[in-house]
Amino acid sequence: MNLADLNKVANAMVAPGRGILAADESSGTIKKRFDAIGVESTEENRRDYRELLFRSKDAMSKNISGVILYDETIWQKAKDGTPLVKLIEQAGSIPGIKVDEGTQPLPGCPNELITVGLDKLAERLKKYYEQGARFAKWRAVIDIAPGIPSYTAVHTNAHALARYAALCQAAQIVPIVEPEVLMDGDHDINRCYEVTEFVLKETFQELYYQKVALEGMVLKPNMAIAGKKSAKKSSVTEVAEKTVKMLKECVPAAVPGIAFLSGGQSDEEATAHLDAMNKIGGLPWKLTFSYGRALQAAPQKAWSGKAENVAAAQRAFIHRAAMNGLASKGEWKQDLEKKAA
Repeated sequence: MNLADLNKVANAMVAPGRGILAADESSGTIKKRFDAIGVESTEENRRDYRELLFRSKDAMSKNISGVILYDETIWQKAKDGTPLVKLIEQAGSIPGIKVDEGTQPLPGCPNELITVGLDKLAERLKKYYEQGARFAKWRAVIDIAPGIPSYTAVHTNAHALARYAALCQAAQIVPIVEPEVLMDGDHDINRCYEVTEFVLKETFQELYYQKVALEGMVLKPNMAIAGKKSAKKSSVTEVAEKTVKMLKECVPAAVPGIAFLSGGQSDEEATAHLDAMNKIGGLPWKLTFSYGRALQAAPQKAWSGKAENVAAAQRAFIHRAAMNGLASKGEWKQDLEKKAA
């Protein structure tokens, strides 16, 4: 492991004004997204859609530091025969890869899940590195509901995240460590804070046990935020203040940066929350974005599977990337949203 090189990549991933595009939707997830815009989820359509994002040079070169790819995508070529990985590199962005293989029910823990994919991961990482991937992602899923999460679910997922991260660093790949506490329930912000604090502390304990070098990783957590079904919504200020407090209590300063998931927030909410945190300032790590839906909902709708809409979709993507780029520096203002494509 060359830690200096890993640290260089990790710092580039969270460079000021830039963040990560999560374009690693599974075949099932992208089908749902395409169903919503009336587009058939064929391999060609998936390729065409992602190609239009990667060819959005204003976004890719200025505001997107890296792209998380799905296994199908990392091997694909653009219509003109250029590997999609090369399009990303040529735009000055870093190719990455989702390496977990989804979730399965966790034995003995009703309604809880464990992320799988550690078997043969070392061999897969070598192939992804050869293909151009310089970072990877593994997502653990923790739900909040009556009686859960259990310690078993939190510990088991944290252990798997740490083993994945150690394997990545051995393969000279920066791990994005993503322990996601879902916002699907009716819990309030305080319950989210409590559970996320537990999850983060357990995760960093396991990273320590697995000898993961914190300088060569990026954390991808959820924000402290009320569940979607909660009757008690929180202000942008409260979300920002509680999230920053929570992270300061849990995340060592050696971690180069934190790239938030949007977790089902609207485009503008995800941007506003990130901006408010960066406006607080005085943080030991960079705070930026690693958004999927919050970057892609607008371009998907604008595109709708039609070649004549590619330019409009790219404008929508460039705008969202620019807004989040400003938020990563604490320079976003709500009135800028009105200037959307």
